[in-house]
Amino acid sequence: MGSSNILHNGYNADVERIKEQEYPMLKDSIYLDHAGTTPYPKSLMDRFAQEMTTNLFGNPHSASASSQLSTQRIQDIRLRALQFFNADPADFDLVFVANATAGIKLVADAMRCLPTGFDYAYHQASHTSLVGVREEARSSVCLDDRQMEDWLSGSCPFDDNEEDQERPILFAYPAQSNMDGRRYPFSWSSQARQCQSPPDRKTYTLLDAAALVSSSPLDLSNAQTAPDFVVLSFYKIFGFPDLGALIVRKESQDVFSSRRYFGGGTVDMVVCLKEQWHAPKDGFLHERLEDGTLPIHSIVALDVAMDVHAKLFRSMERAAGHTGFLAGRLYRGLKGLRHANNEPVCAIYSPDPEREESGPVVAFNIRNAQGTWISLAEVEKLAMLKGIHIRTGGVCNPGGLASALGLEPWEMKQNFSAGLRCGTDIDTMGGKPTGVIRASLGAMSTIGDVDGFVQFVEEFYREDTPPLLISPSPEMELVSSLRNTPELFIRSIVVYPIKSCAGFHVPPGIDWVVRPEGLAWDREWCLVHRGSGQALSQKRYPRMALLRPNLDFTRGQLQVTYAGDIPPSSGLPRSIAVPLSKNPKMYAPKKSGMSSRVCGEEITAQTYASTPINDFFSTVLGVPCVLARFPPGGQGKGMRHAKAHLQRHQQAQPQQPAGSVPVPLKQTRPTKPGMMPGAFPSADVGVGVGVGVGVVETPPSPPDSDTERSTEEPQGPKPRRILLSNESPILAITSTSVEALNESFTFYNPSVSPRPISEAVFRANLVFSPSPSATSKLNLLKPYEEDTWSSLMILNSSSSSSSFKSKFKFQMLGSCRRCHMVCIDQSTGSRTAGGEPFVTLSKTRRFDGKVFFGVHMGLQKEEEVENAESIEWEEGTGGMGSGSVVKVRVGDVVIPSYL
Repeated sequence: MGSSNILHNGYNADVERIKEQEYPMLKDSIYLDHAGTTPYPKSLMDRFAQEMTTNLFGNPHSASASSQLSTQRIQDIRLRALQFFNADPADFDLVFVANATAGIKLVADAMRCLPTGFDYAYHQASHTSLVGVREEARSSVCLDDRQMEDWLSGSCPFDDNEEDQERPILFAYPAQSNMDGRRYPFSWSSQARQCQSPPDRKTYTLLDAAALVSSSPLDLSNAQTAPDFVVLSFYKIFGFPDLGALIVRKESQDVFSSRRYFGGGTVDMVVCLKEQWHAPKDGFLHERLEDGTLPIHSIVALDVAMDVHAKLFRSMERAAGHTGFLAGRLYRGLKGLRHANNEPVCAIYSPDPEREESGPVVAFNIRNAQGTWISLAEVEKLAMLKGIHIRTGGVCNPGGLASALGLEPWEMKQNFSAGLRCGTDIDTMGGKPTGVIRASLGAMSTIGDVDGFVQFVEEFYREDTPPLLISPSPEMELVSSLRNTPELFIRSIVVYPIKSCAGFHVPPGIDWVVRPEGLAWDREWCLVHRGSGQALSQKRYPRMALLRPNLDFTRGQLQVTYAGDIPPSSGLPRSIAVPLSKNPKMYAPKKSGMSSRVCGEEITAQTYASTPINDFFSTVLGVPCVLARFPPGGQGKGMRHAKAHLQRHQQAQPQQPAGSVPVPLKQTRPTKPGMMPGAFPSADVGVGVGVGVGVVETPPSPPDSDTERSTEEPQGPKPRRILLSNESPILAITSTSVEALNESFTFYNPSVSPRPISEAVFRANLVFSPSPSATSKLNLLKPYEEDTWSSLMILNSSSSSSSFKSKFKFQMLGSCRRCHMVCIDQSTGSRTAGGEPFVTLSKTRRFDGKVFFGVHMGLQKEEEVENAESIEWEEGTGGMGSGSVVKVRVGDVVIPSYL
């Protein structure tokens, strides 16, 4: 480590300057995903643009001057790339491929074509692309470190049957784990070749160097000890171009002699008529393997990239010393974080750089003070809002992940059966995380990046006040017994006809129908990407908030107006009308093989055939899309079910007598100005309920509503139907909780000019508020009290009388898990500065590593609204038709019941 410190002195300042001048895209960002790809410098793009505008590069398969220029440059750059890795062209050949995975596939394809096939051994830390080779092998085995030692000591991992003795073995492993940065011996390659058991059985070695070369030199100067095949991606080193390489030791190139496929440029003669014959090129190996026209411009860009990298960072050795220093600093910073009860904040899976050779990668997970795993999705959401770029999940390393997290094969299969998929937000199952957080460093990383990330983890995840258990005082019990149910009413009703677009506010005095799937007309339409079939979301297209709907039942239309700027020259109307009718003639014929997806779920939606309608949405959003409808009453993929639910491990509050409120909670925490992440703000700042001097009431862990379910959870009642909402039929919030959140924001940001957090960002269907007549403190609704409701009764009244005509009971389905979509300003269609209100929610409303605000709900009994499914708009009835159906209106009284 001493050399790293010496190398660092005077170097980090250079990197700060280089970063500012060459990487403007990193301004106000902390980029820690260099293991995925490293950013490209500005001068590289400038010089590449100059190359493209001053030279004419033709197809190298021709004889023109431009073609010959391309051929010459490719030859020179191929040699230079070999020299970059100290590989002698007399001993090695370099084949240009798309990326490291393409190089692996080329080797696997060649081995599969051998007359005997091949057996395959791979290390457990292998990238998914290496693991996939096993499907081409006659037999395969995954080896851990101990099994590798046994093999190198003479114990062959495959059965030595006489019929298999001529079948070669391919052994693959990573030079550096892409998951945790652990490095593996370069000597394994030569040892495995020399350890041939039986002697006639040849072993080839494949080294995945993609992770290693991103920040460290690769030395292939000794051809006798080098791997037979090396794969890598240049964009992991230079950021650009998107190009990879397969480096082949010439002594092993006979493997490719049995390869069957040939492409343009790889053969000298091909006979097609009457006979099937061809003559492969017999010169260099790369001439036989580079099928079709090479990516000429990408190869030219590689030449420029090597020039610029040398100018900025001098050498890979220097970059390795710099990143090694930073990796040690990052490891120590995360390892040193402790909660107030001295429990570690981070569970780190990467080796200590001071004790074991490793790359600049730190893989870890976060626990709260009680040992509960923090959701990976929540960490990534918050990091995104803070301008931090990291990688979370399985990081394409199944063996390394299973080993680090202690996941047995049966557990992984069980998780898959329970719904775990790559890219889903299910990140904890069976009490174990399903992925990791990976922070990786590169040549342009700085001390500021490392310290900023450690500070981020400390600010949001280190709990600096230990939880205390304090029993309620007799006075508290007495006050509780005297409380009454808060007096509430529906302050606003909002339906969102088109998923992720703006809402339609139901006018006062209008009864609105409630269906089993939710409020009538709520999220019945969506905008679907023409190419992928994915439903569009504000998270990716914030301007969807500017699509303002109006339900005009007199005309029988859904009118949508775009509130953004439309160039006058475009000739585009500012609004469009969509018939509410379900006339099948309006929909395009269903095409086989094309499906739509909502929240990762495949659905069957009816897409509109109208060109004006689809062009309107595509033009204002700048994305090719079509309007689709998902009406109620569908079957199969035309029907969805709610995901919101009460978790079995959540403790319900004791049932309360009628007309009372919950007993103040027993779990409390000392008040402190810098409260722990997830703490409930104290009554001193006006957002909590005081339970004693110097203590802060902690709200209950709200019923979880994400997609995580225990596989042992008993089957509940019949699943609730929903349309295109994310999780439940109806989402509700209380104005009291929004006010509390605003006070929390002021508390945490005293120097920031207060701008009220709008209720609109939470996109709730119902907003409940205390009745103006509730003057007694015993009748006031407390912040976040809705978390403790089990159900509620809505008393529907007519516009002409204050008497209640009917009452309807709703079941509370769990708290709403929030994402960074709450950071979209619904009035401007732009992202809010500072990641608010999600940042404040993360500090005040995080439970078990997940962020919650608002509650899901649905009708208590679906049979009460069987008539509602057939409701259509009717002129003169407020659009709601008639009949015995569930209806709510602004001003209705709300009576909650408690868990």
